[in-house]
Amino acid sequence: MAALGWLTPRRRSATARSVLAGEAAAEAARKSSQELAELAELAQATADETPSEPEFPVVGDDLAAAFFDLDNTVMQGAALFHFGRGLYKRKFFQRRELARFAWQQAWFRLAGVEDPEHMQDARDSALSIVKGHRVSELMSIGEEIYDEYMADRIWPGTRALAQAHLDAGQKVWLVTAAPVETATIIARRLGLTGALGTVAESVDGVYTGRLVGEPLHGPAKAEAVRALAAAEGLDLTRCAAYSDSHNDIPMLSLVGHPYAINPDAKLRRHARDREWRLRDYRTGRKAAKVGIPAAAGVGALAGGTAAAVALHRRRR
Repeated sequence: MAALGWLTPRRRSATARSVLAGEAAAEAARKSSQELAELAELAQATADETPSEPEFPVVGDDLAAAFFDLDNTVMQGAALFHFGRGLYKRKFFQRRELARFAWQQAWFRLAGVEDPEHMQDARDSALSIVKGHRVSELMSIGEEIYDEYMADRIWPGTRALAQAHLDAGQKVWLVTAAPVETATIIARRLGLTGALGTVAESVDGVYTGRLVGEPLHGPAKAEAVRALAAAEGLDLTRCAAYSDSHNDIPMLSLVGHPYAINPDAKLRRHARDREWRLRDYRTGRKAAKVGIPAAAGVGALAGGTAAAVALHRRRR
């Protein structure tokens, strides 16, 4: 700064600030360059996790089919939650239930996995809500709810994978713990072959509030796929399965082409160990590493849940 001695104090001060700003900008640029290089290395590491693969699916292989989990694989969030939102809008249940549904969805999105306790709670809530209603009524409403809450939450990347199987002449099935009626609507809207889902008991077309057997979850999904493959004459070693959850490892392990889609941490490790193919359509490196949807930060979830509760308190 001695070289600036001939300047007036004001000029020296302004020049010094300019020098400081320039040095700061240069340092920031250097750090930014380093960060970009690190991000490029991380991106390459992620790409390296997925082994090279032959052309797939094989066109004209009528012994092959594809099986897709629904929640967080094909669609962001839980189908049951979105269905619940639509039923609340139509006054199928009281305001106090909305906070319960909001919490269940918040937990699902934050954890990125299917927690059995929360799923049981959501399932019991849904069964109590539809009890006494006609199946035809819920199917009609389900079509409307799909347009309102689900259509915009389909992962484009997963949708493209399903379409590739369809274009190859293969059948594509949803396999989900969501109600089979809801799953069937989604499958039809996406142009898929059909859906395997949890079956709610009905008598004379009216829901009783009970299930037929158990929810289609975990090992039950694998059994459903095995049974459908036998009925359809499929060769499971030539089939593909897609899921985000470690709960679906039994189903993924059945087929010759398992894919981990938006995987939770346990499934990511399992897939990496067995050299399964990985696809992550969420944005953000953190989401890819720990299995949390990037749009579902803790603050956003807390704010969204609080807003829902506050809104309905004001309406009371």
